Amino acid sequence: MPLALFRRLTLPVLAGAVVVLIGFLAISRGQNDVSKKLDLSNYELSFNEDFDKLDVSAWGPGTRWIAHTPWNGDFGAAQFADPVPGFPFVVENGILRIEARRESNGTWRSGLLASADPKGAGFLQQFGYFEMRAKLPAGPGLWPAFWLIANKDKESSAEIDILEQYGQFPGDFESVIHVWRKVPGAPNYEVTLRHKVPAGLLSADFHLYGASVDADWIIIYLDRVEIGRTPTPAEHRRPMFILLNLALGGGWPIEQTPNPSYMFVDYVRAYTKKSP
Repeated sequence: MPLALFRRLTLPVLAGAVVVLIGFLAISRGQNDVSKKLDLSNYELSFNEDFDKLDVSAWGPGTRWIAHTPWNGDFGAAQFADPVPGFPFVVENGILRIEARRESNGTWRSGLLASADPKGAGFLQQFGYFEMRAKLPAGPGLWPAFWLIANKDKESSAEIDILEQYGQFPGDFESVIHVWRKVPGAPNYEVTLRHKVPAGLLSADFHLYGASVDADWIIIYLDRVEIGRTPTPAEHRRPMFILLNLALGGGWPIEQTPNPSYMFVDYVRAYTKKSP
């Protein structure tokens, strides 16, 4: 998850280093276009986390979620905490609350969930539709995200950031497709789609954030309306696991970040297309 500051200021293509495509897409453009609305009648549910309870441990094994990235690559200005009763995760009335808070020593801690453990055990899926229903926090320095990744290949990791929202910019969010090269000197690849929304919309209520992934296209949805798409890189044609988190920073200051801050998640689901 590269720095937001870099993405917002570095718009040209950097030859031999990174490919960046910025797309500005108004939500209103798709809301009345029937062809852009997702039809799930041809899909079947393959993963359903409705947060009636939360099955999580720091690293596994044997739990549905772990509380760190499986490669132990935590990021941002808040440490992702091992779960204890009441922090950073609380489940109440079928809603998950992820809390970010500043401790008395000035350090921030928050929460992340990953659906696969360091050995690769857990939920992974090649292609399909992935969705989260969530209410985002508001305030500068906040960095909630919902994303997919495949990182077991020796040559590259593939990542789809379905949602990255920077509290510094309450009137938009981003979807980013990455290929991270593990071979020294090999260029990374990045496509960024920036979606304009009414300021404060995403923190005022729950919304659906989704991505359809197949061999040809990665399509991003807000409330099941298509808001952007990009061709699927070859590296993304493999099973990916799910992550969601409330991070801080991402290249932006956190001095005015509300303490505490909360991200609320109603559910996380994945679907596969029905066999013909």
